[in-house]
Amino acid sequence: MEESRAGYRNPLAARYASREMDGIFSDDTKFRTWRRCWVALAESQHELGLPVSAAQIDELKRFRDDINYPFMEEKEQELRHDVMAALLAYGEQCPAAKPILHLGATSCFVTDNSELIQVHRALLLLRRRLLAVLAVYAEAAEQYKALPCLGYTHFQPAQPTTLGKRITLWLQDLEICARDLERLLTGYRIRGIKGATGTQDSFLTLLEGDHAKVTLLDKLVCRKLGYETAFPVCGQTYPRLQDARVLDLLKNIAVSCHKAATDFRLMQHLKMVDEPFKEQQVGSSAMAYKKNPMRCERLCSLARYVMSLSPAADQTASLQWFERTLDDSAGRRLYLPEAFLAADALLLLAESVVSGMRVYPRMIARLLSSELPFLATETIMMAAVKKGASRQAVHEALRQGALEAARRIKEEAEGNPLLELLAADQGIPFDLGELKALCTSRSFTGRAEQQVTEYLDQVVRPLLAQISAGTGNEETGGGEDAIRV
Repeated sequence: MEESRAGYRNPLAARYASREMDGIFSDDTKFRTWRRCWVALAESQHELGLPVSAAQIDELKRFRDDINYPFMEEKEQELRHDVMAALLAYGEQCPAAKPILHLGATSCFVTDNSELIQVHRALLLLRRRLLAVLAVYAEAAEQYKALPCLGYTHFQPAQPTTLGKRITLWLQDLEICARDLERLLTGYRIRGIKGATGTQDSFLTLLEGDHAKVTLLDKLVCRKLGYETAFPVCGQTYPRLQDARVLDLLKNIAVSCHKAATDFRLMQHLKMVDEPFKEQQVGSSAMAYKKNPMRCERLCSLARYVMSLSPAADQTASLQWFERTLDDSAGRRLYLPEAFLAADALLLLAESVVSGMRVYPRMIARLLSSELPFLATETIMMAAVKKGASRQAVHEALRQGALEAARRIKEEAEGNPLLELLAADQGIPFDLGELKALCTSRSFTGRAEQQVTEYLDQVVRPLLAQISAGTGNEETGGGEDAIRV
């Protein structure tokens, strides 16, 4: 058996998410970032006059991306401590710099700063994914803003809307998420240098009690890692509430995409739309005629997984004792990367579904026309009263006619006979031709088309332009992107 198939492989990485997102959370990215942190610390300490030489820094930089994994893995088996193993592996390559490596730092200096950097890069990648979905939804809303379709409340026929207006409901949910993401990215902070319990005592000792230099050291390290600010105060770790904020955003993205995919699945059942279906794709191993909404179903499944992870981050944040307890570690190794991998996959799916969907206007019109006589009853009543009929008498005629029409539709599988029944009723002052004219004289969609136009022009397009302007020089790393749909 091939070694790669002998054990469990995470389907999020192997099957669903992009290689780009997978790369952000890879071991190689993590350990390279750890070494970036150690180099940034050494450089900053050198600049503040501590006994760290330029030659030692040059040695660290020379081996920053050349990680001796076999040595590191051997040491971790021996020591049962991943940071110490990585530190010894770096020191083995850099004997001159080994005495000053990790000077004054605790394990969370590398682990927490690196995790915050990885999460930041993942958020920037998700921002691009979200921007693509917003653009696709906006294009579809524009294209179908004037296409009338039957509205549903309680999944029962209701007043008509337009297909484009329905898509704006999906779009607005993700627009809210996009704004939340921008707020999360604004002034994004890392841990910086805080010491064993967050008091910076070790660095204060190294810098001979100079508080200003400790503050400057914190700023220098952050800037060398690409950030302007750190959390002002920490325990041993950065505030785990930050993870809860991030997972809450991912959960809301999942909720929004799940709602849209569920709507799409219902519309596909009604034969209004189809998600993309490749020529050689198989819908069912038994029922060869089937075209199941597999992408939307996969999206919903992944979305529910993301939604299930958010409470874990809440519990971790709420259960950290005093300055830190290690029961956060194992769970965070799972739910932080997996939430991002799943969110990445579902956004790729959401974009592919709507960008490649097929819309069937004739079927949409047929569904609408089958219910339109019911929906036009109020218009018929108003027109009858204007012609001199009694409102109460017309209302009763409409009620009885509607009940009879519904009975025939359900029990006898007829088309909608309401207009014919009303034309034969003496209480309705219109013949069949006049009733049909009343049913088709307006679309009954109100301001749906105008609402779409206003929302796209006033809200969505300005937001897309704003976000696009901020996505020019992002470092998201991780290699070639793969969209697995």
